[in-house]
Amino acid sequence: MPVPDSRPSAEPRRVSILRDGPYLIASVHTALDDAQLVRFQSDLVARIRRERSRGVIIDVAAMDVIDSFTSRTLSNVTRMAQLQGAATVIVGISPELAITMVQLGMSLDPGNTALDLDEGMRRLDAIAGGSTTAPGSRRASRG
Repeated sequence: MPVPDSRPSAEPRRVSILRDGPYLIASVHTALDDAQLVRFQSDLVARIRRERSRGVIIDVAAMDVIDSFTSRTLSNVTRMAQLQGAATVIVGISPELAITMVQLGMSLDPGNTALDLDEGMRRLDAIAGGSTTAPGSRRASRG
């Protein structure tokens, strides 16, 4: 007989990872503790490999704070994705997060950041060698 899951079922998802063509979009919905960051990192890297993703967008618009571990983890995720052949663009960095990231010494290639998801998709298309989406599809119709 199966054992019921002891975790509360009503707990909101902290990160969602969705596929959009050859890309993955990871949206961080709230601040993550260290254990959640480690799980996010391993889940995302596993999905990149499993789905043979060419690119990843990490949306941090909902994050209001960042610490040194979070900053280091985001940097590591971008490097891990690159080692698996996937370009990464981080979107939604607020001015407060940007200041903190610089103060923490986080180094990101400015070409791998964007203000929002639409700009991030365009940037990822340019970095990853162009969209493979057919004309008239959802991504091709983005503004």
